[in-house]
Amino acid sequence: MTTARIDLAKSEAILVAAIKVNVPELVVARTATGEFQSMICSKSARKLDEWLESARSSLVGSFASCVSKDLDAIRNAFISPWSNGLTEGQITRLKLIKRQM
Repeated sequence: MTTARIDLAKSEAILVAAIKVNVPELVVARTATGEFQSMICSKSARKLDEWLESARSSLVGSFASCVSKDLDAIRNAFISPWSNGLTEGQITRLKLIKRQM
C-alpha cells in the first residue's frame, strides 16, 4: 500500500485492492501517515492541528497523542532549517563499531 499501484504486479495490486475494501481503517491510517510525512518534507506545520484531530480516531491515534504532548517541539522541528541527522548517523555508526569489537 506504500507504492504506486502502477508499479505493482497484478497479484500485488489485487491484494492491495482487497485490503482497501476489507480493512478501511488501514487505508485511513495510511492516508494520515502520508499526510504527516508530506508535512515533514514540505516543512509546513499549517495543517498539523487538523491532522491531529483526524489522526486521533485512526490506527495512528497513539502516535497522534504523543505528538500532541510535545506539540511545540514538533512544530519547531517542522519549520526549523536545522537538523541533527548527520550527528545521529555518526553516533549510530560508532555504536555499531563498538558492538562489533
